[in-house]
Amino acid sequence: MPFERNVFINCPFDNDYLSLLRPIVFCIYRLGFQPRIASERLDGTEPRIEKILELIEDSQFGIHDLSRIKAGKAGEMFRLNMPLELGLDIGCKRFKGADDERWRTKKCLILETERYRYQAALSDLSNSDIVAHGNDPLEAFTAVRNWLDQEARLDIDGPSRLWDQFTDFVADNDDSLVARGFSRRDIDRLPLSTLMRSMEVWVADNPL
Repeated sequence: MPFERNVFINCPFDNDYLSLLRPIVFCIYRLGFQPRIASERLDGTEPRIEKILELIEDSQFGIHDLSRIKAGKAGEMFRLNMPLELGLDIGCKRFKGADDERWRTKKCLILETERYRYQAALSDLSNSDIVAHGNDPLEAFTAVRNWLDQEARLDIDGPSRLWDQFTDFVADNDDSLVARGFSRRDIDRLPLSTLMRSMEVWVADNPL
């Protein structure tokens, strides 16, 4: 996919976040874009930061979820990867864009659980537009749909219809995997890259 269709996703990769990540990735595919995510390829010889920088440089759009910047319980460390990658994306637009118009067109969607919570940890983002999803998969899905529709001027179907298509994909994919000998546990533990390939095929087979 060209720069103009790539969407970099910067988010947590824990199991609790999968219920949000899966519909976000599907939404990106459904709208005709290519999700770019660090786990799309697993090469132990490739430094992770180099891969992230490459994905950011190759993507006009970036989705950054800061919902794990606060530790969930006593003794748990808060996550710094997401703010770091957001800073890299902003820096790419600001500094590389000074020499090349392509990077000046970069756009970012910043997500959080609560609308103003981030200000306690990242006051430099005050007055930035932040979208709160409340850890609700449909809210996150809708935020991504509305943002891409606006920034890429798509004029596409509404969130409810697109969400129904996501649930259709999940049902179809589960049926296919069960028929191939996958257990429920196997399905829940599928690598994201495998699920992304299935989404891409389903979207191609079920055009809007």
